[in-house]
Amino acid sequence: MARRAAGGAGRHGDDFSFVSPVVKYVLFFFNMLFWMISMVMVAVGVYARLLKHAEAAMACLAVDPAILLVVVGVLTFLITFCGCVGSLRENICLLQTFSVCLTIIFLLQLAAGVLGFVFSDKARGKVSEIINGAIVHYRDDLDLQNLIDFGQKEFSCCGGVSYKDWSQNMYFNCTAANPSWERCSVPFSCCLRDANEAVINTMCGQGMQAMSYLEASAFIYTNGCIDKLVNWIHSNLFLLGGIALGLAVPQLVGILLAQILISQIRDQIKLQLYNQQHRADPWY
Repeated sequence: MARRAAGGAGRHGDDFSFVSPVVKYVLFFFNMLFWMISMVMVAVGVYARLLKHAEAAMACLAVDPAILLVVVGVLTFLITFCGCVGSLRENICLLQTFSVCLTIIFLLQLAAGVLGFVFSDKARGKVSEIINGAIVHYRDDLDLQNLIDFGQKEFSCCGGVSYKDWSQNMYFNCTAANPSWERCSVPFSCCLRDANEAVINTMCGQGMQAMSYLEASAFIYTNGCIDKLVNWIHSNLFLLGGIALGLAVPQLVGILLAQILISQIRDQIKLQLYNQQHRADPWY
């Protein structure tokens, strides 16, 4: 009777599947969405990169937004490709790769957040180094130039620590040996904005580094962007926490769905092996 009961379970297993179509296709379309987004990121990054001159391209790779966009896009493409194909073909190897990659990225993000909080002084120094490097290459990269101008206008700041940081740029350098017509100047994004001004005066920063803080403050923002950025972070912790949570939730959902599907596929494999082993059974 025990063997007959086992055989009955085997016959039922021919039509039964442990793999849930809901889990399978939710994971598939979840990855498909981010796969398409990654292709757009790569296309935009490559297009932006190709528009630049070769010299400018080699000058500032570390802070080039186009390169960053391409790298993130390629990584996202590869990871979501594993998730798409793995879920559709029920491939445990690809699903494990997808799950492990997402776990590593999540842990790296978590570690970066914790280390940034614990070693805030070193993080501040690194940010200062990045901003100073961006100032040096301000005229070399149009995307970088637009990014700096946007940041200075949004945070109402100028330079890293102060407006005189712009002397690090070869065009704005305030030494007597500098032949540039922009000597001792700052970018127009440092200037105080006039609401009644219909046309932006791009020459408003002319000669500002030669002035004292008090004199220059009547025309430009004299405070650096590092302090402004730190103050903004402190006053928007809930917003940043929400963004971090928004980034973490899709990753955790992807990991959870992948592990559920892997478990279901393994159960299905065991069921198929059980059925094959008992087909020769006369009681099957």
